[in-house]
Amino acid sequence: MEVYKFGGTSVGSIENMRSVMKLITDGKQKMVVLSAMSGTTNSLVEISDYLTKKNKESALAQISMLEKKYYNVVFDLFKSAEMKDCGKKILEEHFDFIKAFTTGTFSEAGERSILAQGELISTALFTLLMQEEGFNATLLPALEFMKVDADKMPDSRFIKQKLNEILASRPKADYYITQGFICKNELGEIDNLQRGGSDYTATLIGAAISSSEVQIWTDIDGFHNNDPRFVENTKRVDVLSFNEAAELAYFGAKILHPQTVLPAKNNNIPVRLKNTMNPPDPGTLITAESKGAGIKAVAAKDGITAIKIRSGRMLNAYGFMKNIFEIFEYFKTSVDMVTTSEVAVSVTIDNPKHLEEIVNELKEYGDVEVDKNQTIVCIVGNMIAEEKGFASRVFIALENIPIRMISYGGSRHNISVLVNTNDKKETLVALSEKLLNI
Repeated sequence: MEVYKFGGTSVGSIENMRSVMKLITDGKQKMVVLSAMSGTTNSLVEISDYLTKKNKESALAQISMLEKKYYNVVFDLFKSAEMKDCGKKILEEHFDFIKAFTTGTFSEAGERSILAQGELISTALFTLLMQEEGFNATLLPALEFMKVDADKMPDSRFIKQKLNEILASRPKADYYITQGFICKNELGEIDNLQRGGSDYTATLIGAAISSSEVQIWTDIDGFHNNDPRFVENTKRVDVLSFNEAAELAYFGAKILHPQTVLPAKNNNIPVRLKNTMNPPDPGTLITAESKGAGIKAVAAKDGITAIKIRSGRMLNAYGFMKNIFEIFEYFKTSVDMVTTSEVAVSVTIDNPKHLEEIVNELKEYGDVEVDKNQTIVCIVGNMIAEEKGFASRVFIALENIPIRMISYGGSRHNISVLVNTNDKKETLVALSEKLLNI
């Protein structure tokens, strides 16, 4: 069985929903993972913000607008009066649920429950549409089998066991429809896999059912070798290894959720990125094997903060680095890049939530400098760390760019440089002109 995932844009209109239905109904059994209709999650976030600020009137107004939008969708999506009524009942159930939060105390758990409604509505309506068109489709609620632990990591063993139990207990269907993004946490509360988490859902499901392939359908034709928002004449990358794709996703390529690759890699399940607007296009295939050596693509990750700790106590000392990294561990803040010298260590983080506390703790070990508004630019390829002359080519390409940090040799698949975000576009263009398009 294959797993197909469609994002919010792919199901963002009635026409797109019908296009997705035609695309998947080729007679082959599938698990179909859907996001919320485009714009819905943003509206639900806004509703939650109003409720957090105890602004009931604005929350109700936003709910009313979203509800009206969906009633128009139901009116136009279904043909028969019977199915229109079924669609309306689905909307009544979910919007009554949302409205219930306008009374009483509003919590983070309530916010997560509201955010889940977009996926629950889109999958319910899409399943109903397929049934009206005569297809053997059934809805599998992700909240019954998707679970994360106390560290917000997917409980893969539970997911596999529960999903296969559900599939075995239900009548066989040609098309199983489920939600991306949403899950339950260790307390049994509604939770989620963060923005873009529908990709992650797809590969977790693929691993659980030993899928032959996971296809992630978006509105672009796969990974490009640079960011088309900043660089002209980018090209699609036809084939990437799991490691290459993981590096690109983690370091800023927006087409794929950073954690998506791991379940597929661990179970050797190919992942294909496809364009719903151009189905015949082969897209990008991600497999265990890379195709060819050399540079494949460049990605950039914004919102980076660099922290330098300088101390004479580092010289010929042991345990110093352990003490430094224990501070980041305590505040559950991951580190992206690390560089060291005899008397200093520099690290980067992408989550500044505990920055002030981290800096205060680090000051016990030396002088601390903080640089905000930084960008990591990652150059990815196959065994590029062993390619003769590769490093010099990168540095020559960036000879006019002030570089704050360099990470080279930690991976066989990338070189990363840290630049000021103001220099990001110039950096991407220089790499494109001098490394990619030659």
